[in-house]
Amino acid sequence: MPPFKDEHVLIIAPGSQTTLAQLGLPESFTPARLRISTRMFPAEKAGEWEPLKVREKKVRKAVAGVATNGIDGVDIEMDDAPEGELHEAEEETIYEEDPSTDEGAIYPLQDGRVTNWSCFFALLTHVYNTLSPPFHTPILLVAQPAWTEQDHETLTQFFFEKFKTPAFCLMDSALAVCYAYGVPTATIVDVGYSKCDVTAVNDFLINHLGRGIAISGCGGEGMTQRLLELLESKGFTRDMCEQLKKSNICEVLSPSTPLPEEGDSGKVTTNPAALTSTVMNGSSAVARGSIASQGGFASAVGAGPAIVEDDLDGNVKDGENDDGVLDVASIVASGKTSEFLAKKEREKAEKAAAKKAAADAAAAPRRLPNSQRVKATLHYDERRSLDDLNGNGKRANEPEGAAEGGDSKRQRTPELVGEGDISSISRKEERRRNRGTSMFVRKDIEVGIERFRAADAGILDQIADSIHRCLLSVPEVGKRSELWDSLIILGNGSKVRGKILPSTLAICMLTLAPHQGFKDALIATLTSKYLISPSSATIFTSELPSNFSTPLATGANTPQPQSQFQGQLGHHGPGVNPLLLAATTASNPTLAPPGGHQHLHSQLQMQQYHQQQHSSHGQSPTSIKVAKMPEYFSEWKDVGTEEAVFLGAQVAAKVVFIVDQGLSKGFMSRSEYNDLGPQGIHEFGL
Repeated sequence: MPPFKDEHVLIIAPGSQTTLAQLGLPESFTPARLRISTRMFPAEKAGEWEPLKVREKKVRKAVAGVATNGIDGVDIEMDDAPEGELHEAEEETIYEEDPSTDEGAIYPLQDGRVTNWSCFFALLTHVYNTLSPPFHTPILLVAQPAWTEQDHETLTQFFFEKFKTPAFCLMDSALAVCYAYGVPTATIVDVGYSKCDVTAVNDFLINHLGRGIAISGCGGEGMTQRLLELLESKGFTRDMCEQLKKSNICEVLSPSTPLPEEGDSGKVTTNPAALTSTVMNGSSAVARGSIASQGGFASAVGAGPAIVEDDLDGNVKDGENDDGVLDVASIVASGKTSEFLAKKEREKAEKAAAKKAAADAAAAPRRLPNSQRVKATLHYDERRSLDDLNGNGKRANEPEGAAEGGDSKRQRTPELVGEGDISSISRKEERRRNRGTSMFVRKDIEVGIERFRAADAGILDQIADSIHRCLLSVPEVGKRSELWDSLIILGNGSKVRGKILPSTLAICMLTLAPHQGFKDALIATLTSKYLISPSSATIFTSELPSNFSTPLATGANTPQPQSQFQGQLGHHGPGVNPLLLAATTASNPTLAPPGGHQHLHSQLQMQQYHQQQHSSHGQSPTSIKVAKMPEYFSEWKDVGTEEAVFLGAQVAAKVVFIVDQGLSKGFMSRSEYNDLGPQGIHEFGL
């Protein structure tokens, strides 16, 4: 088989709402170049699918016998033509695509599971034809955790039979995230559209026992439905709640952050600089009082130049002696009396201006952050068809001055399109397609504290419980602490912003960027429910083996190992330490009792077993940390890490198809498919 080239590798990562794809591996891995909606529309013929909605449209057709002036679509009837040549215009049915509607769309992936195979195959074919790869193209498909082994075989057969690909690789999405972050052991929390997946990866091996697969209701759609439940009585629609969730005013607060109240918004918050200025002024007053108590003369308010001036720095000013009293004789003798008085007046004016500025700053209220405001304004962009608007861009049922003086504003492009931000090329394509069919009208809507309650329906608690159960199912107890310290939270459902208190960050020992929102709230929930302090007494009792009883303060219940061999120890007694006995009898074996060596060996093995079982605190973590993605992927800094699964797919494709060339059975070749069939895909992959 000839080696594969970087520009021929095809990567497809299907999701419930958006499918990412790219042909070729750039030198520096970038976000996906192709983003399309994971949906198809039924075609006119049964069993066929279209990527866009096709609508029927009636148009007038020019017929013979009617004279025209040569301009398309404009018919001019000749009044002096014979009656036999005049015919009525006929209507013709044409079909046009409508890219702005979801009416009748079929989404083949529901909660990560394939619910319509015919539609899903049509979607994959549409992606393949859009990128138009060459014949010698290997394909890497990112698999969802909910896909079964039978689903893997079905997809393998489809790609080999439909596209005649020379090599095919199926890669789990959780494993792709580990490749993106460059960590072999991590806990992956993927928050998607309508579900959440929790996976523990140990040394690039997925722990299927206890894996949280497709936890329903814990995705972005669950938060949208929660906002709709709270705001539906106020006239909000689902589209309004979706844009509210993606806006900057919607936050997911940590459990310890109280919601703002009506009384808090009216309070005036002073500037911290004013408090500092007040303290400094107070210290000066104390200094002046101390000078007066020592026999000096305090300056009166409104009087002339002060006789006594306090210097906080301890330096002697010009014209003053060591006691801080002006030496009038030396000033007059120097001949610079006018310059000295001007300097004093200038210093006095500067102090007055500084005091006035501090007073103004203290009186001016500081703008409250969004998390402390009771109400905020949502800029809602409503899509309107041109049929509902008149020629001036106003609504047909609105008065003449509504668009000019009202709150509604026209905007041709939305701020947020789809599930996430799309590339500039995709935005231009969206504007081009929607230019003649619809436009956007902006409205300003006031929202209350409901914008902070998007995740208060138990979503965070449910995900936290799934993480705890998943890590408790890891067979290697010593790896559980490392899994708690390598937590990765991603997915477009986790992009809701928010604020966390600094005290919670100190407890968690985290290093996070500000305003992570959903991620911070999830970490705070894990901290409050499962994190224990290293100084807690439960740590030491958990280290005791299971055959030891818990010691009491009286000393009567001192833990002693119980064994059937204790009667053979003779005069050593039942409370002898086996380690001490082994040390004393090592140099002189004759001191050991009959059968003592066998008993000591079994006792030491039991202690070593318990030490292995309790080498770390597997039940509850002592620290929770979030893994950080490498910074050398510069193209991903502005985009974010929510779609890091595609970055990991590019890294894996580079390793499997280009570097490894199939030596470690990372992909299935065409010849191997012919020999083993679709069932052979289980022997290949990462």
